[in-house]
Formats: sequence, structure tokens, C-alpha cells
Amino acid sequence: MKLLYEESFQHLEEGSVVKGRVIRVERDQVLVDVGYKSEGVVSLKEFTDPGMAAVGSEVEVLLEQTEDQDGMVVLSKRKADRMKNWERLVEVFDSGEVMEGKITCRVKGGYNVDLGMETFLPASQVSLRPSGPPGSHVGKVLRFKIIKLNRRRKNVVLSHRVVLEEEREVSRDRIFKELEIGQLRKGEVKNITDFGAFVDLGGIDGLLHITDMSWGRISHPSEVVAVGDNIEVMVLNFNSEKQKISLGLKQRTPSPWENVEERYPVDSHQKGRVVNITDYGAFVELEKGVEGLVHISEMSWTRRLGHPTEVVAIGDVVEVVVLAIDTAKHKISLGMRQVDANPWTLVKEKYPVGTRITGRIRNLTDYGAFMEVEEGIDGLIHVSDLSWERRVNHPSEVLKKGDRVEAVVLSISPDDKRIGLGIKQLHGDPWSTVAEDYQVGQLISGIVVKTVSFGAFVGLEGGIEGLAHVSQLGSEGVVRVEDVVTVGDRVEAEIVRLEPEKKKMGLAIKKVLEKAAVKETEAPAEAETGVPAAAEPGAAVADESAGPTEPEATAEPEATVEPEAVVPVEPAEPDAPAPVEPEAPAEPDAPAPVELEAPAEPDVPAPSGPEEPSQPGEAEPTQGEAGESGDPTP
Repeated sequence: MKLLYEESFQHLEEGSVVKGRVIRVERDQVLVDVGYKSEGVVSLKEFTDPGMAAVGSEVEVLLEQTEDQDGMVVLSKRKADRMKNWERLVEVFDSGEVMEGKITCRVKGGYNVDLGMETFLPASQVSLRPSGPPGSHVGKVLRFKIIKLNRRRKNVVLSHRVVLEEEREVSRDRIFKELEIGQLRKGEVKNITDFGAFVDLGGIDGLLHITDMSWGRISHPSEVVAVGDNIEVMVLNFNSEKQKISLGLKQRTPSPWENVEERYPVDSHQKGRVVNITDYGAFVELEKGVEGLVHISEMSWTRRLGHPTEVVAIGDVVEVVVLAIDTAKHKISLGMRQVDANPWTLVKEKYPVGTRITGRIRNLTDYGAFMEVEEGIDGLIHVSDLSWERRVNHPSEVLKKGDRVEAVVLSISPDDKRIGLGIKQLHGDPWSTVAEDYQVGQLISGIVVKTVSFGAFVGLEGGIEGLAHVSQLGSEGVVRVEDVVTVGDRVEAEIVRLEPEKKKMGLAIKKVLEKAAVKETEAPAEAETGVPAAAEPGAAVADESAGPTEPEATAEPEATVEPEAVVPVEPAEPDAPAPVEPEAPAEPDAPAPVELEAPAEPDVPAPSGPEEPSQPGEAEPTQGEAGESGDPTP
């Protein structure tokens, strides 16, 4: 009988999940009959749904012990659910199914999710891109995939991002099949960068570039859209292989460039606002979405600008002239200087050739000096037009920056923006009367104004200078010129060569009439001879008819600080006069004796130094090219 009684009970094993029936609920305990000798007790707290603890309800519980010290069966509804859920999670992980769960709390590195048991959701797996502050997802019910499961530790790692990526892939394929260029689609602004905004079209993002947001100029996309905005955009282009979509917002409205040539005809005067400035010019907005470029070269007729900000600033309203329009490239060329008449077209009328004008020396260069004719217009005084008599190697020998001088207009080229000026043309050429006042063989007296290694320069009346070659100093075997004459000596000389057209006079010194007084600083006696100590513009050019080419002697110090007192700069070494004998192998052709006619001697090259630039008007830089810095472009 006892055996039959024991066999009537179910064979139960500890640690197994069994089914039972709720027979009674007492306060916080639930009595469950699992078919054993005695009932088991389960805490009411283990029932997540109190309705499941109703009398007569069937529940699954874990048999922890068949009998405790009180003779009761020890059961656990919570552990049974956990075991059941773990088995279910293992099946879901193996199959790759998607589960739904609730995010319960935030923990370090992510969140806890209730899937019947506690699981972990890393923060990086919550969404496709960062969204919201930490903890903002607590309480949300989302769909998850198990991406990691540890059977030994019973750890489960979830991902909502994987679910979103799979859904996006499906939507992406669907959207690309539906896309057409020119199609209008609605989307939500998801992100904003400096170059544009990304718009979610329902599973795939398209780029709305900043240049396609507005026909007008904007500096940042945030001026037009904001994150979260729902906007309608036009599909401009797409590439299904690269999965890229280009969107446009401004294309939804007509382009302001349509018929722009009718609204802004070439040569018309317009007003606009300066909206941008670059190194090469300024952009002027004629209307919303229509801008034109005023190149820096089109800002002023006369000023040489280093940067457009010297004339305009952002926000300025300026008057411009339309120069050209390219509707295909959306480009308009504008000019500011064309608003006023070109002053160079009036220069030829205001300053005809031969006019005497006075101006300020604005800049000095190696080849001449620039004189300001009027504001913004300069004329070039070439170095060869500074003096009739002397050879000027650099304008600074005669002029200095800031001097006010008078000059004669020699040539004008409005097209090239050039004016040629001359100072020496203010006076007559003293060499024009030399042929009348002097003849070969004539004895004259003068003052030695300069000595060089190949001879001595003698100053005559009227500013004329002649060269006495070392072979014509009256003594044979002269080694040093200073052994015979010195600066300031009054000498008597014979003219042995005269070429007025070349401004050359060759002398032969017969004797020294008067030695110069010895002084610390020697200077020619201008009062006695009438020969100036330093040639002014218009002073005589020394004779270049004698002497071989030798380096120029060091210039003597200025006799006075006044411009007129500059010591004459040594001219180019002239051709040497013929020596005494017709041909001498030791030196250039020697002049014939006084009673015989001197044979022609070869020209001697000019002294070493930079070659003299061409005359004005011959490949000279324009006056506008010479700035205050004194470095014009040749």
C-alpha cells in the first residue's frame, strides 16, 4: 500500500523545471502543487505579472529542493523563467532573429536591457550616429539582435545599430530604384557641416551642398537649415554603386541668371553691394543670386593698387559698368573705373608735345626719373634727357625724390599710358655752336676739372669739356697724369680733334699756365673760367675721343650740398686721339704731329658699367608700373 502511494507521485529531480498549479495565495507567498508529497512555496515578488499568481493558474517553476527542513518543496519562479529565457536567447542567437526589449537603466559603457533576463547594450550600438545626451534612451522599447553570447558566463551583448543598418540597406535598395534626377523628395536634416547638410531620405542620406542651398551667397549652411528640419529637396545626381546622392534646395525656384543679359546689358551702369573681397578683386551683388567680379585692374585708371581693400570694403554700395556676361558659366565682369572718363584720353590734349610742365619727382630708377604730371599720371624723364653736356649714369646724380622740377613733354602715348619728358630740352644744346666757336688747331685755355688714368678733362667756357689724352700732355713717357696736371690747373691746349655731332673734343696740352692752389678739398675755379664745378642738367658732356677703356675713377666728393654742386660723373671713356706716329704697336693710333693732319683713330668702348637704357618710348616700362618703391617692371 505504501509503495503504491509513493508511485502515485511524479518522479521529480532537483534543478529541473516543472509545471505546477497555484492552489492558494497567502500574503506574499504562493502555494504551488507540482504533484509531489507536499506543496511548494514561491514568493509573490517572483511573479512579474500578479495575474499569473491566480488560484488555478498553471506556472513553470524550478525545483531547487524536494524537501527543506520544514518538509516543504523549495521552488523558484524567477530562476525557472531565467533558465527558460536563456534557452530562448540561445535559440535566437543561433537563428539570428530579432528580439524586442526595454532599456531599463544606464550603466558604464552602455545600457541594461530586459529580455526576460538582464542583457547589455553598448552605447555605440544604440544608433547609427550619436544622438541625444547619455541616458536619453532609458525606457525605450527597441528591436535588438544578439551579437555576442557567452554560454559559460551567460552574458548577452545586444545591438540596435545592426538592426537599423539592415533596415537601411533594404530601404537604400528600394530608394535607389525609385530615384530620378529632378525628382522632389522629402527628408529630415540629420547633420550639418561647414560644406553642407546631410538629409535622411528614409534610409539613406543625401548631401545638400552649401552651394546648392541658395542662389544668393551664404557663409554657413546653418543660415538656411537646422538639424531636425523636414525639407523638400530636388535630386540633382546619384550613384547607386557609390551610394551617393546630391541634393539641391535652390533648384526648386527659378534661376536668377535666366535672361540676365536683358536685365544687365553690356555697358550699362548698375549699382550693387560688395559681398566678398579677394586678392584679385571684389564681388558685387547686383541682385539676390547674381554677382559680378570687379577685377583689381578695373578699379582705377591711374592708381596702382596692391589690394582691393584700398578702394572698397564689404558692404559698400558701388556703381559699376557691365563689361561682359557669360550666362553659361554664370559670370559677369564689372568695372568701376569705367564709370569715369579715362584721364589718359585727355592727356594728349592737355599736354601737347613741347609743353613745359612742373611736377614732383615721385620715383627714381636706374634708367630715369618719374615725375608726377597730375594725380595718378606720371611721366618718365629718361636718364639720357637729363643733360646735354655730361653723361649721367644715374638720375640721383642730378635729382632726388621729392624735387619739383620743370620738364618738356617729348612724347605721349595714351594707349600705352606713357609720357616722355626731358629736362635738357629746356635749354639749347651748347654743342650746336661749337663748330662756329672752335676750330681744329686753335689754342684755348681752360681749367682741369678731372683727371683719370687715360687723361685729363679740361673745362672751357659755356660748359664744354674736352679730353687731353695721356699721350697729349706735352711730355713723352708720362706714366701718371697727376705728374703733369692736377685738378684746378689752368692750362693752354690745342684742339686736335673736333666732332660736335658726337659731342667730342680732343685736346693737346701745351703748357700749364697756373698751378692750382693746394687745398684739402680741390674744386675747379668756376669764377675764373666760367666752367661749373658740377654740371647741372644741360652741362657739357666730356670729349670721348681719346684714351683706351679703363675703369672709372672714384667720384670726387660733392663740392656743396646744393644740387648744382654735384661733382661731374666721369663720362664714358672716349676714343683716343691719334698718337704722334701713324701707327704705334704699344698703344692706340697716335695723333700726327701738330703740323700734320691727324689720322682717324678707332672708337674706344665706353667704360665698364650697366648699359644705358633705350630712349623713352623704346620698350620703357609704363609710368604706372613704377611704384613708390622704385622697382618698376622693365
